[in-house]
Amino acid sequence: MDTSELTRRQFLIGMGAITCCCGVMGWPNLSFAKIPTDKRLMVVVLRGAMDGLAAVPPIADKSYHDARAGLALPDTALLNLDGYFAMHSSLKPLHTLYTSKELLLMHATATPYRNRSHFDAQDLLENGTQQPHGLKTGWMGRTLEAMGGTAGGLAIGPSIPLLLNGAKHVNSWAPSILPDVDVDFMNRVMHMYGPDEALASALKETGTVALSDAMKKAPRNERQFISMMETAAKFMTAADGERLATIDIGGWDTHANQGLDKGRLASVFEILAEGILKYKQGMAEQWKNTAVLVITEFGRTVKANGTGGSDHGTGTVAMLMGGSVNGGRVVGEWPTLGAGKLYEDRDLYPANDLRSLLKGVLQQHYAIEPDITEDIIFPQSKSIAPLKGLFTA
Repeated sequence: MDTSELTRRQFLIGMGAITCCCGVMGWPNLSFAKIPTDKRLMVVVLRGAMDGLAAVPPIADKSYHDARAGLALPDTALLNLDGYFAMHSSLKPLHTLYTSKELLLMHATATPYRNRSHFDAQDLLENGTQQPHGLKTGWMGRTLEAMGGTAGGLAIGPSIPLLLNGAKHVNSWAPSILPDVDVDFMNRVMHMYGPDEALASALKETGTVALSDAMKKAPRNERQFISMMETAAKFMTAADGERLATIDIGGWDTHANQGLDKGRLASVFEILAEGILKYKQGMAEQWKNTAVLVITEFGRTVKANGTGGSDHGTGTVAMLMGGSVNGGRVVGEWPTLGAGKLYEDRDLYPANDLRSLLKGVLQQHYAIEPDITEDIIFPQSKSIAPLKGLFTA
């Protein structure tokens, strides 16, 4: 059965009954009472800032090749979408979803954040407000409260992220083997302490080696995402299981040696696509009731930097997929990459507010009333109209 529409008053009453979150490691034997909806939502957070112009390049934009100097993809790395946009060939399983109209793309999108700090940007992405640290709860946690009943949330990973904070029923699951230090973390350490003269020598001797090792190991560690998505499907298909879940995948902070048709970014694209494919297969008949959102904290610079990578940017691409998604489309305003069209003369202009996609999903997938999504789940967002027609049923 579908969720009946929730009123603002019902939601506020329900908020008074918040209980503490609980985290469960290993394979939990979980059981909830009757869940008020058959609809599922999986949110995949790409931590590190994905280059949306590499994932979905605007190949027919007349400024594409010049603007993306050093990062424009060769024809061998392109899968056509609609004649104007293409998809990176390493995302082939997602291209298949697009052609079957189960994947919708929103390009040139961003949250309201503009200062390019990973930590603050991720906080805002999760808290759902207009500023970092605006709330101590997450928009998914508040969505669970809006759903009422015993609807449960699941964090696939070692801890419950801010995204799910504030919910009554939240569990976490993670593999028993902890991953090695990843390349995103090492990049941040070297960027933070590299200019310090006292640490420069030590970083040169040890940090570079550690970063090199992390870069070699990262693809193997990130492949864990695939098996974790398979496990997530087992939880989400249970009749009394969770209905909202979140999972992270790193490897997107491509400051150096990003690559084109092959390389660091292409490898992570492959992992992301394979993980989502495994999740779809695991959801089986429930795929028709499933929505998967793929989001990241911000995009990357349009041009390459001096080390064959891209730096922190602004606009990027978000993805929505599922068995009832009205896909096969790239939605939103496209600002082009022409002269004078870039944000601060360096980034893809954020022409589309990510909250319009998120609000549209919650209103149409879960029938949550607009005033709840605009005032509580995404506070002070009445000026951001939700996207319409995201689902076929």
